[in-house]
Amino acid sequence: MRLRSLSKNLLLRVLVAIVMGVVFGLFFPEWLARVFITFNGLFSQFLGFLIPLIIVGLVTPAIADLGRGAGKWLAVTAAIAYGSTIFAGLLAFLVAKASYPWLLGGHRSVNGLENPEDHALSGFFDITMPPVFDVMTALILAFCIGVGITFVKGNYLHHGFGELRTIVMRIVEKIIIPLLPVYIFGMFLSLTMNGQIVLVISTFLRVVILAFIMTVVILIIQYCVAGLVAKRNPLVMLKNMLPAYATALGTSSSAATIPVTLECTKRNGVDERVAGFAIPLCATIHLSGSTMKIVLFSLAIMTISGMPINTWQYIGFILLLGVTMVAAPGVPGGAIMAAVGILQSTLGFDETAVGLMIATYVAIDSFGTACNVTGDGAIAAVMDRMLKDKSGRLRDAPAESTV
Repeated sequence: MRLRSLSKNLLLRVLVAIVMGVVFGLFFPEWLARVFITFNGLFSQFLGFLIPLIIVGLVTPAIADLGRGAGKWLAVTAAIAYGSTIFAGLLAFLVAKASYPWLLGGHRSVNGLENPEDHALSGFFDITMPPVFDVMTALILAFCIGVGITFVKGNYLHHGFGELRTIVMRIVEKIIIPLLPVYIFGMFLSLTMNGQIVLVISTFLRVVILAFIMTVVILIIQYCVAGLVAKRNPLVMLKNMLPAYATALGTSSSAATIPVTLECTKRNGVDERVAGFAIPLCATIHLSGSTMKIVLFSLAIMTISGMPINTWQYIGFILLLGVTMVAAPGVPGGAIMAAVGILQSTLGFDETAVGLMIATYVAIDSFGTACNVTGDGAIAAVMDRMLKDKSGRLRDAPAESTV
């Protein structure tokens, strides 16, 4: 069964899973909810194990397929991803500086908030499935081997990684995609039964609404640029990415959404080799939505708490945050955990402020993730246009491709 047929109605199934999770969370008995939470724990562990293999299995042959120009295009993609992330952070900073004095004026104290994860239900048991290596190791390994293959005469290694790609995609087709709606149902079931989530969202409701509006604005800007470069209708491109957006909304994981993002990107006319190269890479290094959310909520906490906000210091924080996001694991809450260090060292967040930051971020983690993965499709479309000559052939690709 092809991934396309599996993901054809994924958007509908994900939306149904979200609605059912919220509704059932209002009356489900705790013991029954823990059954799904146990499943989610096992599925999450398996995803964590599989994610580095997905990166190696998809990125390595994709880089090899690009040919000897792959190193240059890696640098270009990374630069575009970093620029997009920084742009989102700076835009969020300007909007927050302009709106928070009246938007958050006289807002109530937030000292009673706690991390929602501390109040989450636990499963009946857990099985640890440690990955063979971490995500950053997988990314560097894929770079080194993929670029190295382009300089080696012979096709054995190239064919071998092509077969690894097939194996990884079979696992995705047969296990990951079919079980994603169940996983998403469990996620929203747990969130609904967790009272702290409601408290966090109600306390920062104005900022949550602003974050959602900013998500839409950032995606429209990204796809207007992508549509201009790729000479395609940006609204159609955005519509084609909706299954990826909905999946990320449910999983809160950029890496777990890679297979769906990949398929949606190919629907936008992006070459399979370019998509296989850009999407797994951007899932790790492009976090525009997460950066935007961290900026909005950190400034909200600083405003409410009366902490001084130095413009140039905060711009430096955003530039550093863009680099730090590359080290964030593509799992729920990974971005905020990677950012804790610079929140403390650069902005002077104490333990209480960090706790508030984690609480607010975790509460609406999925919106930033959905913005991240949807924006990955825009970057892939730009790269597809840049990599092709006037005839539509990849400039640096070898004459005979293994794809």
